[in-house]
Amino acid sequence: MQRTSNWGPDYFHKVVDCQWACPAHTPVPEYIRLIAEGRYTDAYMVNWTSNVFPGILGRTCDRPCEPACRRGRVEDEPVAICRLKRVAADNKAGVTARLPSPAEQSNGKRVALIGCGPASLTVARDLAPLGYEITIYDGEAKTGGMIRSQIPRFRLPEEVIDEEVGYITALGGMELRMGSRIDSLKALLAEGYDAIFVGSGAPRGRDLELPGREEARANIHIGIDWLSSVSFGHIDKIGRRVIVLGGGNTAMDCCRTSRRLGGEDVKVIVRSGFEEMKASPWEKEDAIHEDIPILNFRVPKAFTHEVGKLTGVTFEVVHAEYDESGRRRLVPSGDADEHYECDDVLVAVGQENSFPWIERDAGLAFDDAIGMPQVNPLTMQSSLPHVFFGGDAAFGPKNIIWAVAHGHDAAVSIDKFCRGEDVSLRPPPEFSLVSQKMGIHEWSYDNDISNDQRYRVPLRDKVVALKDVRLEVELGFDRELGFKEAERCLNCDVETVFADKLCIECDACVDICPMDCITFTEDGEEEDLRGRLKAPAENPTQDLYVSGTLATGRVMVKDEDVCLHCGLCAERCPTGAWDMQKFLIEMTHAGGRHG
Repeated sequence: MQRTSNWGPDYFHKVVDCQWACPAHTPVPEYIRLIAEGRYTDAYMVNWTSNVFPGILGRTCDRPCEPACRRGRVEDEPVAICRLKRVAADNKAGVTARLPSPAEQSNGKRVALIGCGPASLTVARDLAPLGYEITIYDGEAKTGGMIRSQIPRFRLPEEVIDEEVGYITALGGMELRMGSRIDSLKALLAEGYDAIFVGSGAPRGRDLELPGREEARANIHIGIDWLSSVSFGHIDKIGRRVIVLGGGNTAMDCCRTSRRLGGEDVKVIVRSGFEEMKASPWEKEDAIHEDIPILNFRVPKAFTHEVGKLTGVTFEVVHAEYDESGRRRLVPSGDADEHYECDDVLVAVGQENSFPWIERDAGLAFDDAIGMPQVNPLTMQSSLPHVFFGGDAAFGPKNIIWAVAHGHDAAVSIDKFCRGEDVSLRPPPEFSLVSQKMGIHEWSYDNDISNDQRYRVPLRDKVVALKDVRLEVELGFDRELGFKEAERCLNCDVETVFADKLCIECDACVDICPMDCITFTEDGEEEDLRGRLKAPAENPTQDLYVSGTLATGRVMVKDEDVCLHCGLCAERCPTGAWDMQKFLIEMTHAGGRHG
């Protein structure tokens, strides 16, 4: 195999699994160490630089980092990365003085942002300090987009939204036109903006056109619209018996909100199996904790009604069958249909984009098969060179962290476009690889491996929580629990770096490695090498670390997949061939490294 290079960021970035998996590439181990040191404001700012909304995401992120966490592979449950963001947010001191200063003067470029959600706000945050004149349009009266309208207050208090959106709007150089819905792209194009960013989200919930839908319309609600009405105070009650149709996170928010608005008998009924539901595992756990049953493998057939009033829903019972390729299809089980009585139904079977305001003769190319604009996934640029997309409006519904990542990418493109540069040439990230050696056997980080199991976030008493739709149910880690959870991090960004010219092939590192992940062997092709290691490397998504040819003609091969980053190999090595070096990568945002 080709020798692993220490001179670029790609290999070592991938070893930091959590940061690699995060769409915004937040330096996770870096901010977790800062939390362990009690440096909460520093930890918050590390987050703010990359993911923009630490307090919001610390409560609501879909956590793509956690399934990737090395701790979950080699020992037990992953580190509670998401909830540690909240520890930084809850315990920080004032950060206003550490935010970018408003631009001293305009650069003369005008940018319109459609929608005031996380994608647009990220673009505004990145471009405002560079002197851009930004105008944000949104049909709602308040900022935040879906952060404010679709996430219940018992999960995300409004004051957290106000605070973190406020950090952005205080950067200057932007005009908020709230309550101003864009009805025509052509009209906006005519206003002569240098660039336009569309971050309007996926505002339309899918409906179910079943028998009885029209007759019982008054008590059948589209989930995301209903959640928005609750958030803005237009709805404050629901019937005693509620059925929620759908298995995603919106369905979990609907059922839990219903329990707080008078729903005593609330059921979630899903066509798929429990494991196949799109809702995050913790979202399902929270619903079950609040006494909400989830019934699976039931397909709605009809809404029943009497004299124009909803009486219930009829379901066909199905089961899953799989073909040779593993594709699933739902087939009738042969059991009798089931009927569940209810007073209200919340339909949460998915969201879709809606662009009635984009005229099809405006010059913007659409993929007619899916009704979505054609967007370059690297640059976020549409077929109109100065119109860019991001968030749910670009590629369909995802999570806040994806919207933030899109916003960063779009801001880079807008900045380069307005400078007359090639938007496809992306600025490289900044990175460093620095030894942590403080002595022969001492490191500048704590390399002890905590044996603690994952700590659970304390919850408010259920009886109290279910009485108030605006009372936050998660209490968050206090400083003591936050420290203990932070100690579970394996410091994956402190990498084992091998200098083959210093190695005497004594095998001391092989003997002391607790995971048997180091092997000295004959070189070969990757597939062959993976099977010949001391412990076979069975995860092909994580690379092997391969040295150059050693004195005996062998190579050193390390399986990065299960390495604990404990540093015992470096402590044991008599020649210093192994070193523990901290890898830090920061993605370059708008305004960085032009040329």
